[in-house]
Amino acid sequence: MKSLFLSLLMTSLYVACMGQTPPNGPEVTEPEWDNYTIETVVDDLKIPWGMTFLPDGSLLITERSGELIHFKNGEKTEISGVPAVWAKGQGGLLDVELHPDYANNGWIYLSYSSEEGPGDGAHTAISRAKLEGDRLTNQEVLYKAGPNTEKGQHYGSRIVFDTDGYLFFTIGERGNRDENPQDITRDGGKVYRLHDDGQVPTDNPFVNSTGAKKAIYSYGHRNPQGMIVHPETGEIWVHEHGPRGGDEINVVKKGANYGWPEISYGINYNGTVLTEETSKPGMEQPLYYWVPSIAPSGFDVVSSDRYPQWQGDLLVGSLSFAYLEKLTLEGDKVTKREKIIDGMGRVRSVVMGPDGYIYAGVEGKGVVKIVPSAN
Repeated sequence: MKSLFLSLLMTSLYVACMGQTPPNGPEVTEPEWDNYTIETVVDDLKIPWGMTFLPDGSLLITERSGELIHFKNGEKTEISGVPAVWAKGQGGLLDVELHPDYANNGWIYLSYSSEEGPGDGAHTAISRAKLEGDRLTNQEVLYKAGPNTEKGQHYGSRIVFDTDGYLFFTIGERGNRDENPQDITRDGGKVYRLHDDGQVPTDNPFVNSTGAKKAIYSYGHRNPQGMIVHPETGEIWVHEHGPRGGDEINVVKKGANYGWPEISYGINYNGTVLTEETSKPGMEQPLYYWVPSIAPSGFDVVSSDRYPQWQGDLLVGSLSFAYLEKLTLEGDKVTKREKIIDGMGRVRSVVMGPDGYIYAGVEGKGVVKIVPSAN
């Protein structure tokens, strides 16, 4: 009877929050400063999951279906030699990132769903390669999670390099919340750290733990589809999908447990109680959480003088509501949420370009940029 009562209570609270101010912050609004236009840079893309700029200002864009697109001088070229992907459910060709010293070594890093390894289905893989003309060469698989599963969700898959040159990447819990995220001997529901060549750093938190996956840096995550290196602190920040409610922004700490599914601010998709706990000793609290869920994908920080009103604000794409959200922080509190791209489609990825403009990958449309109007 108690469980039924709690289920009804949580469902009522969730419904009450729909369209109202979330318990952890302000309601999302139209932007206070809107003196800008949105221009299409690359058109006719389906699911531009990830993108990165090459030193010459051209773009590499991943299509989840498995294509790597090079956009230069107004033309799209499909790159050959891309790893085979298991393009089912949420799987496919996912993120793309350059080595910090790309100009000298030419390494490009990819995340994708791979069938390699034991078990049917796929799991997240991280590889690197070099671009020679219109083809990837010198391919090396740096990490392959396992075992494979035919479940189609929660690959994670964002990639960043921190200020010390370490490679960080995320892998979602692959729809197995009861076994993967809290078990450091299993892949899934984790943030990982490697050297740029795939070797495990000797100071990773679980290198001396029996049976542990040595590349794990933090655990207890659900499905992180956004990751940044904060430009002021150098910290790794992720955002991740919650269940029904409870999407989170987390500051990643070495060896820390982020609680999924033992603690959560969300409920099950059918409205029943997932857990009665929102906190437990030894488990980290999010910097921010969304109720209702926005289904966040893509993450960056405004760091350009082109947008002086937005300096230091966070950019987060929303799949559920098809907008690009900007969050203003005062200290560690979100004080304002604004929709700066709205109604164009599901915003899958967002990056600050080398020219200082904000670029967003919009499903069913392409890549757009936000251009401030002349005063």
